[in-house]
Amino acid sequence: MAALIVLAVVLLFVLVAAARSIRVIPQARAGVVERLGRYSRTLEPGLTIVTPFVDRVRPLVDLREQVVNFSPQSVITEDNVVVGIETVLYFTITDPRSATYEIANPLQAIEQLTVTTLRNVIGGLTLEATLTARENVNTELRIVLDEATGKWGIRINRVEIKSVDPPTDIRTAMEKQMRAERDRRAAILTAEGEKQAQILTAEGAKQAAVLTAEGERQAAILRAEGEAKAIDTVFTAIHEGKPDRELLSYEYLQMLPQLAEGTANKVFVVPSEFAQAFAGIGDALRGKPEPPPANEKHPRQRDLPA
Repeated sequence: MAALIVLAVVLLFVLVAAARSIRVIPQARAGVVERLGRYSRTLEPGLTIVTPFVDRVRPLVDLREQVVNFSPQSVITEDNVVVGIETVLYFTITDPRSATYEIANPLQAIEQLTVTTLRNVIGGLTLEATLTARENVNTELRIVLDEATGKWGIRINRVEIKSVDPPTDIRTAMEKQMRAERDRRAAILTAEGEKQAQILTAEGAKQAAVLTAEGERQAAILRAEGEAKAIDTVFTAIHEGKPDRELLSYEYLQMLPQLAEGTANKVFVVPSEFAQAFAGIGDALRGKPEPPPANEKHPRQRDLPA
């Protein structure tokens, strides 16, 4: 009976020792091993064996990137405006040994360091610069925090200003200023638009007038050239046809009705050439020869001696 009890105790001891000696480290985790109270080694992910009752594994350290959101902090700007700034911090533990032994509470230390650095940076900026230069503030915060946390085995990846909350009266004044600035820009844009519209309208009217005058000039030139060509053609045709007096008298009579056309013509005046035209036609019908021109001498007169 005593042997069974001893065997059971030995078996229980072996099971406990095996459970304490075999450890499985998950991925992206690290374990710090202390041997008799002093740092021994850092366990990598996977299966590992430690000496039971001699080695002690501290709580696992998370090696993934972590995010921490700090509560809003009151910060005074250069122009004496109190603003509440909320920050977000992204960090990664690169050295589990330093993160375990160099700092007792890493998150609290990072938060206090962020607050003090933020007050130093924002204290040299005005409210407007704080609202518009967030990228510069983020970069400066990250550089300062990364230098301070490097000895702790922590790397600061990013620092982002989540919100900047000025006082209510300052916010109201800023909204009024922004509204007034937008109204001013709208008025300027409207005036510029009207100015450009008037300029374009005047330019269009000017170009239209120039084009109209140019068209009228070209039309007048073309009409004059056409009339000149028509007159020249008629004149050439008349001279080439060698018309006699009877034909000219007949054409003259054909043109008289056209001279009398028109609603404004109330009186029709018969010119003196009308009788001569009829006389020429009558002579032509009787076969009477056409009298010689006034400047031409009679044939009998050309036979007389000088």
